[in-house]
Amino acid sequence: MTELVTIDVGGTHARFAFASIGADGGIALGDPITLETGQFATPQDAWAEFARRAARPIPRAAAIAIAGPVLTDTVAMTNGRWVLHISAFKADLGLDAVCVLNDFGAVAHAVARAPADHLVHISGPDVPLPDLGTVSVIGPGTGLGVAHFHRFPAGYHVQATEGGHVGFAPQDEFDDRLLAGLRERYGRVATERVNAGPGIVEIYRALGGNGLADDRTIWQRGIAREDAIAAQAVDRFCGSLGSAVGDYALAHGASAVVLAGGLGFRLRDLLPQSAFAEKFRAKARYEEMMAGIPVKLIVHPQPGLYGAAAAFALEHLA
Repeated sequence: MTELVTIDVGGTHARFAFASIGADGGIALGDPITLETGQFATPQDAWAEFARRAARPIPRAAAIAIAGPVLTDTVAMTNGRWVLHISAFKADLGLDAVCVLNDFGAVAHAVARAPADHLVHISGPDVPLPDLGTVSVIGPGTGLGVAHFHRFPAGYHVQATEGGHVGFAPQDEFDDRLLAGLRERYGRVATERVNAGPGIVEIYRALGGNGLADDRTIWQRGIAREDAIAAQAVDRFCGSLGSAVGDYALAHGASAVVLAGGLGFRLRDLLPQSAFAEKFRAKARYEEMMAGIPVKLIVHPQPGLYGAAAAFALEHLA
């Protein structure tokens, strides 16, 4: 059995947990310890606080999923101030083995290994994920996470991306107005300006709303149907997300799609009743093909931590 610390670093929180990988490849996770990323200057400082709270011997191995592109020894977070210097982190903490990957790449690892009871049907055919082929993994949260993995007879391969930063594609006159307003403020408009959690504020304001100030309140009151414009904004968001997710499925050549993240979980009951599926399918000549793609939601409680451990197993134990 191999023991390690698995870490999921986002713009708001860094989650640490002990993990063990059995001889059969099975992964067991301990209860996570959640820290606020902004309270620590470096990942090493956060590790020290985790070790203090854990109050037990710390394994000399770590798997780190971090919200940013992992291309060199230096990883800068996209929506945070941490910069992870991988070799220095390993040396400072006396670790024997480290695996570092993009946070949404870790989620894709989790999806690839998830049992059927951790996948909830959202739209399309209610069938299992395919044994072969490509699966898109999309996660609206603080940003828009995008990854995919390809299954082949001997296993699977994950490809992390920065797909949340592709350009926003308007679908109707409302979207045109929304895009025009965003362009005035930001110049180029990435799709995550609309199709991630904070985008609900932009949609709400474009609909004429001005009574609610922050995205958390708009989401709460919109999902609960306590505010008419907030509810309309939530409905618009679901349709817009469906359109974007369908675009990613086309680009990836996907035969299935899995949604992930806390916002997806909050929308799990609303998405099947919304315009998500209609907009997902609305790809002109490819509508029939899109209708045949199952869309699911992963409900594993800690997919980033689990997926980081799975990536460590492939990198160091395979």
